[in-house]
Amino acid sequence: MFPLVFFILGAIIASFVGVIVARLHTGQSFLSGRSRCDVCDAPLTPIALVPIISYFISRGKARCCGARISLYAPLTEILLGTLFAISYMRIGMGLALAGMFLSLALLLALVLYDIEHQILPAVLLYPFVIISAITGFLLAPDINAFLQTFLVASLIASSLALIHFLSSGRAMGLADTPLSFGLALLTGTAAFSGFIFSFWVGAVIGIYILLRRPRGSRMGIEVPFAPFLATGFILAYFTQWNLTTIITGLSIH
Repeated sequence: MFPLVFFILGAIIASFVGVIVARLHTGQSFLSGRSRCDVCDAPLTPIALVPIISYFISRGKARCCGARISLYAPLTEILLGTLFAISYMRIGMGLALAGMFLSLALLLALVLYDIEHQILPAVLLYPFVIISAITGFLLAPDINAFLQTFLVASLIASSLALIHFLSSGRAMGLADTPLSFGLALLTGTAAFSGFIFSFWVGAVIGIYILLRRPRGSRMGIEVPFAPFLATGFILAYFTQWNLTTIITGLSIH
C-alpha cells in the first residue's frame, strides 16, 4: 500500500506546488485565500480541488463557467505522484526518501515557473540545491562516492556557466548552472548520463519547435532549458540507463 499512499501524497503536493507557482511574486499568500477559477475568478468548490479526480469528474471543464481546464494540473499531479511512488520503491523508507520528496517538489516548482516566466526564482532554486546536496549525501554509499559526485557536479555546472558567458547569455541562462549542480548531486552516479540526456531531449524538442514554426519566420524562440535538465537527470536516475552502455550497443549494431 505504501506506493499508493506516496502516489496520493505526491499528487496532493503537486497541486500545492501549482498554487505556489501561480502566486509567487504576486503578493498573494500560499497558505490563505481561496483558489479561484482562472477565467471567471469564481471561488473553487472543495471537489474542484481534489487532485486528478476533479479533472476527470468535470470532464476537463470548469463547473463555474464551463471554460476548458488546462491539462497541466492533472499531468503534473500524476507525474509527481508517480515519482514519489517510484522513489519509495527505489530508496525505501528513511530520511533520504523525505529529502528526495522535497527535492522533487521544488524541482517541479522550478520547472513550472521556468515554463511560465523563463526564469528560475532564487527563493526556490537555492533551497533545491541545498536539499539535493543533503539528499545526495544521504544516498551515497560512502564519503568518497559523494566527493566523486561533487566533482562531477562541479564540472557539469562549470560547463553550463562557460556556455552562458561565451554566448553572452543567449544560449543558456546562468541560473541553469546551480540547477544542474543540484540535479547532479541528487542523482549521484547517474549525473553524467543525465547531463547528456538533457541535451538529447532539448535537441528533439528544439527540432520539433522548428518544424512547427511558420514557414519563412525568422523570429527567435526562447525555450527554457530547466525542463530539459530535469527530464534528463530524473530519467537517468530512475531508469539507471548507462550512457556508455547505450553508445556501445549502438556502435555494435
